[in-house]
Amino acid sequence: MEAGRKAHLATAAWACTALCLLSCAAAFSHGASPSACTDMVPRHLRAQLHSPRNNYVTIHTNMSFYAPGDKVPVTVRSSRDFMGFLLQARKVSNDEIAGTFVFIPPGSKLLTCFEDGDTVTHSDKSLKRNLSFVWKAPDQPIGDIKFFISVVQSYFVYWARIESTVVAQRGQN
Repeated sequence: MEAGRKAHLATAAWACTALCLLSCAAAFSHGASPSACTDMVPRHLRAQLHSPRNNYVTIHTNMSFYAPGDKVPVTVRSSRDFMGFLLQARKVSNDEIAGTFVFIPPGSKLLTCFEDGDTVTHSDKSLKRNLSFVWKAPDQPIGDIKFFISVVQSYFVYWARIESTVVAQRGQN
């Protein structure tokens, strides 16, 4: 009788652990958590950060300059598949998140970190390689900006804060 009870408890403990792990994994399969807004680091258990210099992802824009209110196309390109991402535009002067995204591709969704639509993340864990976005600059001057992306290749491997070249605000001294 005692052996049967121990087996039952062991099975219940295993089921509880499995459910906890599945719920943690499922939470991130639908996008980054707002807790990643500031440092852009995924909150996966035992996730391993890789150097941004050794990544396979690049952020491109065909504009070197922008003016307040402009819409800036942004393309993320990768030589390998990845599952998750977090994309933001940030002011060069103080690293604050700036502007909003007005076009996002399928498999992604807007996230509010400080302002509605200032961040984009994945909405599913389908494999991604090339993604196109449109970012809208605020109507007031904010200075030069850079785009930053964190990419999750798998639940355990990610790159944080891969950056674009500077997009300068036109007419700024």
